[in-house]
Amino acid sequence: MTYEPVPQRVLPHAPLQTFKVRRGRLTAGQADALARLWPRWGVRVEGQPLDLDALFGRSAPRVLDVGCGMGEATAAAAAADPARDLLAVDVHTPGLAALLRRLEADGTTWVRVADGDARVLLEAMLAPASLDEVRVWFPDPWPKARHAKRRLLTPEFLALVAARLAPGGRLSFATDWPPYAEEVEALLRDAPLQLVSRERPPSRPVTRFEQQGRDAGRTAHDLVAVRAA
Repeated sequence: MTYEPVPQRVLPHAPLQTFKVRRGRLTAGQADALARLWPRWGVRVEGQPLDLDALFGRSAPRVLDVGCGMGEATAAAAAADPARDLLAVDVHTPGLAALLRRLEADGTTWVRVADGDARVLLEAMLAPASLDEVRVWFPDPWPKARHAKRRLLTPEFLALVAARLAPGGRLSFATDWPPYAEEVEALLRDAPLQLVSRERPPSRPVTRFEQQGRDAGRTAHDLVAVRAA
């Protein structure tokens, strides 16, 4: 199975797209990694239910990393946590390829890389209570007021995350856009998730977007919420 971009499926009840599709040009190394590693570690987000035990070849707690970007933080977090499987999803083809290269270089075999909309993956492909953690680190903040309705974290998305988390599972969210942090914290008051921390989780590496924000004088805001048992 060679890599081919997945046509973006839109959920009928969620017509607004929350991301910008950025296929981009691949470097020679990225193209090589995609050709060699996608058949082993790639997942197409097309709506068919996933058998996670078969996908990872074992039974273990599972982490979903939404919007893995170029993969630096995803690879670092996975390398430090070999007891849990990690499924990373994004729509940025060069980023997916770069992550595959990092995983091979690090010898990290407990990560799978999915191409497509995280909402489709969560709703149509993952079973209830199948995840130990969902990470949404530095999603597009859509900072302009007229675009704010496109933000990923909504009451519907939080309810979906809660349904896919096992009891005691957690949502880890980070942003350097204060209005987005305030909005999500307000949403959590009415969501089936309990806010337990505003501190940076020790397991969260510095992401590329976070470093860019630091360089521009912005501060990261973390929120961690759990599903009640």
